[in-house]
Amino acid sequence: MRVDRVRLLNFKCYGEADLGLERGVTVVHGVNGSGKSTLLEAVFFALYGSKALDDRTLDDVITTGEEAAEIELWFTHDGREYRVERRLKLRGDRATTTKCVLETPTETVEGARDVRREVTELLRMDAEAFVNCAYVRQGEVNKLIHASPSDRQDMIDDLLQLGALEEYRERASDARLGVKTVLDGQREVLEDLRKQVEQKEAKDLHERLNGLESRRTDVREEIDRFEEQREQARQTLETAEDVLERHEETREEIERLDEEIGELRSKISETERERKDAKDEIRDLESRREELADEREALLAEVDLGDADADGADDEAVDDRIENLEARDEDLRDELEEVRVAITETNGEIERLREEADDLEAQAEQARADADDLESKLEADEEAIADREGKLEELDEQIEAARERFADAPVDFGDAAEHLESLERERDELTDEIGDVTADIRTVENAIDEGERLLEEGKCPECGQPVEDSPHVDVLEEKRAERDELEERRDDLEAERDGLDDRIERAEELREAERRVDRLAENRENIEQLLAEKRETLAERREQRDRLREEAAEYEDEAAEKRARADDLEDEVAEHRGELGAINTERGEIKASLESLRRIAEIDDERAELAAEIENRRERRDDWQTMNDERRETLSSKRERKRDLESEFDEERIETARGDKENAEQYIAKVDDKLEELEETRTEIQNAIGAAERELEELEELRDRLEAIEERCERLESLYDEAETLQATYADLRAELRQRNVETLERLLNETFDLVYQNDSYAGIDLDGEYRLTVYQKDGEALEPEQLSGGERALFNLSLRCAIYRLLAEGVEGSAPMPPLILDEPTVFLDSGHVTQLVSLVESMRDLGVEQIVVVSHDEELVGAADSLVRVEKDATSNRSRLERGEPPEVELLASD
Repeated sequence: MRVDRVRLLNFKCYGEADLGLERGVTVVHGVNGSGKSTLLEAVFFALYGSKALDDRTLDDVITTGEEAAEIELWFTHDGREYRVERRLKLRGDRATTTKCVLETPTETVEGARDVRREVTELLRMDAEAFVNCAYVRQGEVNKLIHASPSDRQDMIDDLLQLGALEEYRERASDARLGVKTVLDGQREVLEDLRKQVEQKEAKDLHERLNGLESRRTDVREEIDRFEEQREQARQTLETAEDVLERHEETREEIERLDEEIGELRSKISETERERKDAKDEIRDLESRREELADEREALLAEVDLGDADADGADDEAVDDRIENLEARDEDLRDELEEVRVAITETNGEIERLREEADDLEAQAEQARADADDLESKLEADEEAIADREGKLEELDEQIEAARERFADAPVDFGDAAEHLESLERERDELTDEIGDVTADIRTVENAIDEGERLLEEGKCPECGQPVEDSPHVDVLEEKRAERDELEERRDDLEAERDGLDDRIERAEELREAERRVDRLAENRENIEQLLAEKRETLAERREQRDRLREEAAEYEDEAAEKRARADDLEDEVAEHRGELGAINTERGEIKASLESLRRIAEIDDERAELAAEIENRRERRDDWQTMNDERRETLSSKRERKRDLESEFDEERIETARGDKENAEQYIAKVDDKLEELEETRTEIQNAIGAAERELEELEELRDRLEAIEERCERLESLYDEAETLQATYADLRAELRQRNVETLERLLNETFDLVYQNDSYAGIDLDGEYRLTVYQKDGEALEPEQLSGGERALFNLSLRCAIYRLLAEGVEGSAPMPPLILDEPTVFLDSGHVTQLVSLVESMRDLGVEQIVVVSHDEELVGAADSLVRVEKDATSNRSRLERGEPPEVELLASD
């Protein structure tokens, strides 16, 4: 893999950055805190996302004060080009990934998890393996040395992908145990099936089935015999029931004839009574008709129809008189309605006039009340105007007092904000400088602590040699003096910052005074506007008050006119009421005459109806006489039929039939009970036969299952042996591959260490099968890596890292594409001599075919070993880092020559 280009937008300390990387050694150079390591972190983050952040969150990735960040990485792997793009955005108080895309030569992968999985498969290493092999992060140069042998073994096994073999061995072991569990269970099932087969074979099921079938035949024959006898009894029962049924029908017919004869006698008697009652009713109706004639004669005398006789007055004369009276009554009713309408309309007009007068008086009263309210508001407005004029004078005094604070101030009024910003920028610069000095103090203190530890071990704090042979024993005093100077410098800066804080506080007070003047001026402008509006409102209200009082007088005059008109209309209503009385009197007289005439007409109709009713009654008496004659003939016929039926009745035959019926019913009941008992016996035998047949079927099924389980146990035993063999194979293969890798890694480690550490102190390095490291001196003495000096220990660890890198690059089947070798501040614990050896290590890795090496360092000697140089600087004003492509010193020298 080769990193071709990385582009950043708002990533940590970078606002915008775009860097292309070439083959060979690239050194990222700059002072401490400039953002060199952040550039490498961006590459790591682009590949693995949140897994590259350790304990940090996505919020830490976005530049402070910004809402979003973008990272793009272009790289070439195995001859094919790829591009990764990640975009982050703050949503509320946390950051989320809004876009994550990996463009490959064949497809586009989207989503943070899918991209990370694809990168892991592509590079054959996850984020942890990446930092353990290709990416030596700042402060982790001694990670492999300080790790325990077991942890070191796990890290290197994972890098060499031997952990997969252990995983496969564990899977084979789990499979073996699983097969063993299933096999044990099947063996238990097999034993249980054998016992069940033996138990069923001991029952002799075939012999028992033959005996049951023989019993079933005997019971079936007995059932057939009893059913034949029951059928004969049923025929006897049916014959007896037929005789009894005919006897019962004859008896029922005689009883029915008795009832019908009685009903006919009753109906003849009832009809004769009705004929007699009808004769009495005819006599009553004729009497009623005579009474109506007398009433008609009296009414005719009252209405005085002239020549109409009392018994048959002229109906036409009565109708004419009724028609004339109804016509006159209709005319009077129309006149009455007209008078009533006139009264109603006049009363409505009177009520309307008085309501309008009431409304006008109410409007006049409301207009006067509104005028009085406006009078009160006018007084309040005049007081408010005077009050606001006084407030304007107070605001002018406050504004003048606030401006007087700038009389002895270092800036003029209006410049306080710019002055405050200038002081705050100056304070931020001091704070950054204090932070840099504090970081330098921490670095010097770490060097002092390391040197004191070496002195306690009897070694030089500068080069790690025994104290008596070292010319650099006094380096600790120089470091302590440097620390004291830095602490004194920090105290001076902090004192300067405290003084600046006082000036900022005074500047903030001036800035607040400016704001106060602005607020007071704004308040004064608002009050002036309100005062102008209030004066305008005052004039409008005076005009409205006068207009309301004029309207009130007009309303009262109009109300008086309407009340006078209403009084005049009251007289007209009284005249109409007199006319109404005269009409009602005449209508009363007409009503009495009409009632008498209408009664005469009703009497004529009633007498005609009574004559018709009398004739109807006479006809019905004749019909009833005819009906009784017919009934008497029917009665004689039914009496004769009854005598014939009574002569046919045979009591002895009936008794015989009853005895036969009783005997047959008793026999059938007994046979039914016996047949039910036999059916139950047959059912029990049938069930027993079915149970025996089912047991025989179950026996065959058990034998089949037994055979199948035996075959399955044989297959499981074979599978168990195969899983056990596979488990051992994976274990042996992992041990063999580990030993081969250990031997190769030991060889590469010695080659690499010899290249970079060429002296007579050490003879070689031993790496055992458990990845325990031992360094042998020329005299044969064995040393733990932790016993090496700080610089030697760092070089030893870098050599181990490079050896692992070479081992992975060579691969099991030959050359394998690897990520760039990335070294972040590898010279932290190295003196100048060891830096030279580190340069040799880097050059040796390049000579051995590592396509791309990226080193972050501020050491000038490493800068000289670069094929290309990238300078990183931080803007003190914006606190943002920027990149600048540079040339190695050798190229610059050639260009100057």
